[in-house]
Amino acid sequence: MKYNHIFFDLDHTIWDFDKNAQETLQELYLSYSLKELGISCVNTFIQKYTYHNHSLWSSYHLGHITKEQLREARFKNTFEDMGVCGDLIPEGFEDLYVRTCPTKTNLFPKAHETLSYLSGKYKLHLITNGFREQANTKIELSDLGKYFDTIVISENVGVNKPHSRIFEYALAGAGAVKEKSVMIGDSIEADIRGAMGYGMDAIFFNPGKLAVPDDVKWQINHLEDLIGML
Repeated sequence: MKYNHIFFDLDHTIWDFDKNAQETLQELYLSYSLKELGISCVNTFIQKYTYHNHSLWSSYHLGHITKEQLREARFKNTFEDMGVCGDLIPEGFEDLYVRTCPTKTNLFPKAHETLSYLSGKYKLHLITNGFREQANTKIELSDLGKYFDTIVISENVGVNKPHSRIFEYALAGAGAVKEKSVMIGDSIEADIRGAMGYGMDAIFFNPGKLAVPDDVKWQINHLEDLIGML
């Protein structure tokens, strides 16, 4: 595979969203005394949140819900799933989560080493469906900005992956052509099929070793696999 430009997703691909969310929720569980609301197990609470958050993000990627609807629903659905009715949901829980989680700096293993290696051979870029303020905080505090020539945040563009317009915008800003570019991400729909639908190659980041659809040509289980592949 011969490329000049590599485009990365951020959340769940470089920045370990689930691990950072888990750390944040463990802190909030204690600070909000959620055990007193009848939520006896923090791990179950985190599992419920992860399920609802992933489901809502899938809808957000496809433009079925707004940023505001996602934020309003994910903890409401989680608390209600845990038997806590709406008027007992702690006030400000979502806001504190949103302020705290992006300050966490857990990345997938070998992220810095892999990006450092690749940035010496290729032009690297980010395309994220994450929200502007939070994405910028993650990039800055995790010391990721130094690797990327351009950073595209969907909230700034007005359209999310998998829409072809965000890939067109990103490649134009990078001075790249699709035939010499590849997208790397964890979302089959947003990253892989989005890129392929635009005419780019794509590599599926699959740390959970999930079953891979037939239309996915390439996958990796660890970021450092890219060193041998590219």
